Amino acid sequence: MNIVLLGSTGFVGRNVAEELTKNGFSFFPVSRQNGYDLRKIEDNFKFLQESNTDIIINCAAHVGSLNYVSEFAADVVESNSRMILNLYEAVQKYNPQINIIQPIANCAYPANALVYKEEEFWNGPLHPSVLSYGSTRRMLLTVAESYHMQHKIRSINLITPNMYGPFDSTDPNKAHALNALISKFVKAIKTGQEQVEIWGTGIAVREWLYASDFGRIVVEVLKDLSNTEYDRPFNIAQENGLSVKELINLILQNIDYKGTVWYNSNMPDGAPRKVMSKAKFEKIFPQFQFTSFEEGIKTTAAYYQSVYPY
Repeated sequence: MNIVLLGSTGFVGRNVAEELTKNGFSFFPVSRQNGYDLRKIEDNFKFLQESNTDIIINCAAHVGSLNYVSEFAADVVESNSRMILNLYEAVQKYNPQINIIQPIANCAYPANALVYKEEEFWNGPLHPSVLSYGSTRRMLLTVAESYHMQHKIRSINLITPNMYGPFDSTDPNKAHALNALISKFVKAIKTGQEQVEIWGTGIAVREWLYASDFGRIVVEVLKDLSNTEYDRPFNIAQENGLSVKELINLILQNIDYKGTVWYNSNMPDGAPRKVMSKAKFEKIFPQFQFTSFEEGIKTTAAYYQSVYPY
């Protein structure tokens, strides 16, 4: 089993890397930090030739906060589109027997869904706030399924909620939402800040996934790679959403911030609700235990404390 990990130095990639290492899986790391620009087709052929891989874990993406994917919408679309098309073209030409395992963010679901169900993935437009990145996640699934139809390339598409955990950016405009919140409060404690601004009203409901849990699921997939249940996209889901205000309360229970919180309602909330059906996930992984919010928030806060100042 020769594994390549794309985006190995990014937020999700680093969490997956830790779980692979813990479970005895070696891997070939690919990122811009070690000389591979996946927006260039030649760099895709380069890692394929150097690694002789039969499994690609694709965690490479150009993404940021809700504000970032609007502010840099064209860049997000361009770079992600190039990476997706280059990867599948290179795999098809080099070795179409390669298995590709990849997360697909749930912002690709229709904006008006109350509970995100896999069979309703295409049943409506995206929320306008995630048009750029969400469109590329739909593109990723479209390309994956199209290359399977024509070239028999197998992709295992894991639809994920908002992720959080260690190793994300310290820039609030680039960090994933919950990480950005935690890092703000850590910084506020360190600097004696009396008030923390939170974008939006705080009423938006989100489901969350601790990034190490995603890594653990990837490991489970690798251990049972021939399982045909993986051949259709499925949610990594607990069907349990919390509002931003509820999350803030959890953060405050786990870190020692004494100041006040200001919800800036002039900033966008995004989609009002993102909660995912867990039916298929529980059928495939009936024994899987997710990390509790309390444990995940404590670990993430400890990470941001360890990398301060930022």
